[in-house]
Amino acid sequence: QLQLVESGGGSVEAGGSLELSCAASAVSESMYKHYCMTWFRHAPGKEDEEVARMDKDGSTTVAGSLKGRFTISTDNAKHILYLQIHSLKPEDTAMYSCAADYQCWPQLAWYRYRGQGTQVTVSS
Repeated sequence: QLQLVESGGGSVEAGGSLELSCAASAVSESMYKHYCMTWFRHAPGKEDEEVARMDKDGSTTVAGSLKGRFTISTDNAKHILYLQIHSLKPEDTAMYSCAADYQCWPQLAWYRYRGQGTQVTVSS
């Protein structure tokens, strides 16, 4: 059973940066070789939005509108998935969650394993 725990969220001013972490437990090998791992965010009144993902072959994808400010990476030795966010904007305010499954899915709810999320709040 894979467990995912996010951390690193907080309240920041616009223009700031954050690094979110998603720690994966019960993983014995490089996790990206077995799982598609994806960051989603959910803002009040909006649907879940895929932010970035790392597929099983290690390839990464960042949502088009977020390219240049969002970066996804892993530390396989520590079994951690990261999401670096720069030049934060108030519209980035959301609950950020990571998810994993044996294939990538377009919706958070379809993922087999999901974390509880970490809140990011950006003030103007």
